Amino acid sequence: MEEIDQIKTRVVGVDIREAKTTYALVDIRGEIIAMDYFMTMDYPDISDFVSALSEKIIMLVEENGGYDKVRSVGLSAPSANFLTGCIENAANMPWKGVIPLAAMLRDRLGLAVALANDAHITALGEKTFGSAHGLKDFVVVSISHGGLGSCIFMDGKPHLGVNGFAGEFGHSCVEVNGRQCGCGRKGCLETYCSDKGLIKTVEELLAEGQPSALRDMKNLSLQTVIYYCDQGDAVAIEAFRRVGFMLGIGLANYASILNPEAIILTGDIVQAGKWLVRPLRKSFDEHVFHNIQGETRLLVSILKEGERDVLGASALAWDVKEYSLFK
Repeated sequence: MEEIDQIKTRVVGVDIREAKTTYALVDIRGEIIAMDYFMTMDYPDISDFVSALSEKIIMLVEENGGYDKVRSVGLSAPSANFLTGCIENAANMPWKGVIPLAAMLRDRLGLAVALANDAHITALGEKTFGSAHGLKDFVVVSISHGGLGSCIFMDGKPHLGVNGFAGEFGHSCVEVNGRQCGCGRKGCLETYCSDKGLIKTVEELLAEGQPSALRDMKNLSLQTVIYYCDQGDAVAIEAFRRVGFMLGIGLANYASILNPEAIILTGDIVQAGKWLVRPLRKSFDEHVFHNIQGETRLLVSILKEGERDVLGASALAWDVKEYSLFK
């Protein structure tokens, strides 16, 4: 009797961010079997980073059932291009220029590797496991430490654009000669509506001389500003009001163009709850096209921040054509 081929039941999902890189072994049902992380900035040279990531993936896999069960790897990274498998001119990452990361990791691991930008991966995570489950036309907006990205789903499929860069929401200009952006231009939306943008707004308010307990803080953080909102601090509350107002305008423009079923917000900043959501909702309703007012749902992700993007990366891994040096 001829031996029947066995289906590989696991993939690896990797979420690469400015601060840290998280990697996980995920089974066919979307259960995370094992997960770990390391600091991205410890490897400013891309070759050293790929070597470290490869070694850590192999160690995690071998400690949890072995290499022969793993089908493929999915990668999430800022400014990554799914169509080319490259990180291309990332504004907030240590590696500059065009980095063929998917090919580099495939050569090290001997497995199929797929790469997509963090917003695309976040949307895949939401579509497969989260708030977008069952939706066909939606936008996922990722508000991270330094950036603001998005992914558009149309008729159940991601819209990537001709060159793979559709959805660069954070680099839409909202103020002529405004704040300097890491992309080289000025006035980009992400310089106002991100963790860094929030802190910059707080610093501007403090520079105006407004009284606040935040003035005594040496290292301002998102969590600190949220805490002082809850304490009734006027500067903290006003900073979130301004972020919400600006983001509401951006989302209203998005909704007016695409007419999606929902816009789903993700990222640590959504932990601010009402301090962000109330001014955002007010601004959105004031600026969205009247014929679709009330038709687009504004949702907050229900998935855990530490898990959603490795799950999204694992979903990407299942879609790449299987390849292995070890068959």
